[in-house]
Amino acid sequence: MKPLKIGLVSLGCPKNLVDSEVMLGLAREAGHELTSNASEAEVLIVNTCAFIDAAKRESVDAILEMARHKKEGACQRLVVTGCLAERYREELRTEMPEIDAVLGTGEVPEIVRAITGHAETTLPLETRHQAPLKFFRQEAFAATAPPRRPAPDYIYDADTPRLLATPRHYAYLKIAEGCDYKCAFCIIPTLRGHYRSRPAESIFQEARRLVDGGVKELLLISQDTTFYGVDRRERGALARLLRELNTINGLEWIRLLYLYPTTIDDAVLAAMAECDKVCKYIDLPLQHASNSVLGRMRRPGTRKHYDQLLTHIRQRVPGVALRTTFIVGFPGERDQDVDELCTFVAEHAFEHVGVFTYSHEEGTPAHSLDDDVPERVKSERRKQLMSLQKRLVSRRNRGRIGERVRAVIDGYSSEHELVLRGRLPTQAPDIDASVVLTECDPSEYRSGDFLPVEIVGARGYDLIARPLTVL
Repeated sequence: MKPLKIGLVSLGCPKNLVDSEVMLGLAREAGHELTSNASEAEVLIVNTCAFIDAAKRESVDAILEMARHKKEGACQRLVVTGCLAERYREELRTEMPEIDAVLGTGEVPEIVRAITGHAETTLPLETRHQAPLKFFRQEAFAATAPPRRPAPDYIYDADTPRLLATPRHYAYLKIAEGCDYKCAFCIIPTLRGHYRSRPAESIFQEARRLVDGGVKELLLISQDTTFYGVDRRERGALARLLRELNTINGLEWIRLLYLYPTTIDDAVLAAMAECDKVCKYIDLPLQHASNSVLGRMRRPGTRKHYDQLLTHIRQRVPGVALRTTFIVGFPGERDQDVDELCTFVAEHAFEHVGVFTYSHEEGTPAHSLDDDVPERVKSERRKQLMSLQKRLVSRRNRGRIGERVRAVIDGYSSEHELVLRGRLPTQAPDIDASVVLTECDPSEYRSGDFLPVEIVGARGYDLIARPLTVL
């Protein structure tokens, strides 16, 4: 079969992005040509997210947008993959006959067969391309819980082809897949299967290959990164992995994302404090601080436990930056619960906070509860918490003026083509604020350059810095 031009749209989290990169790598290895121009692609792939309602809508919109290229462009096949495909396989077949193949989260290796038409199709060949473009019907994708199917068990390894979609100087490295927790609001265990860690040698081998290819920052990800190795009965596996990765020549930063309050331990904190390449940055989604809400969420720990944990982390890792996320509007949440959450945020002065409004998702334990917080109230509570965080960050940033620190250049600002943006060790790409460089000639620097800077100002969440010759 002749090579085909392949286009891919990746939605959702970095974990899903890695799946997209693997699919691109498999397609390229099979001899297909990749294109970023959807109108010239002969096969379009949409790797979807389905974590909350807004993500489902974004995924459906992307599918419909790509489906138009079957009439207006060169597209001959439309393949839908990822979490929406895993969660709503039958609904997609029924509601969107424009789709030619549907692959769930455990079927990533089938992408080449789907591209060439040898994987499962949604309609008989003679009717598939005459199907009308349909519109999204919310009730079709939210009426029932996901059907029971064998849990996904796929995870890639060091030998799996992969084509990076991130800037050349950083890459996500998935060290495990799936989740064993049963948080009331979360559908991920159903969509991704049980937790399964990759062997350390596989991770190290991939890390070395990525660094040899020009990557300078590795972001270790999984649903719960601090659970790494526990499923394999390997105590202290993450700390050992960090120390091993720290020996790779040419690697500048190692960053941990998606830790868990009950599995982060002193061995990991010690490795973070002692390894010069491990960023002092902890992403620890806590979801709430009210004991009553945490209990209904089926989250481990209590407000007292969280207070003690956060204090302990700052003591063990001086200078650490803490990122967390919260959910407001969970069933039964009261005004006093939100007040307690605000107090908690003010007391611990997190460097980065994300706030989501609760999404009532079928197939989760919380779906049996009454979604009794109105959407308007959820939005107001989110604004209240984010307003508090903005004030706290503004005050902290003003106090950082004059500080000297190392930064990495990510490239030109999306707001101005002649302004460079970078990040500090305490800032992750895409999710955190960044550093705007001033008092320099942008042509002297390239993406991926590491350099010392002095913080000279602050603007909202962002910092303003000038390059130095030495720290």
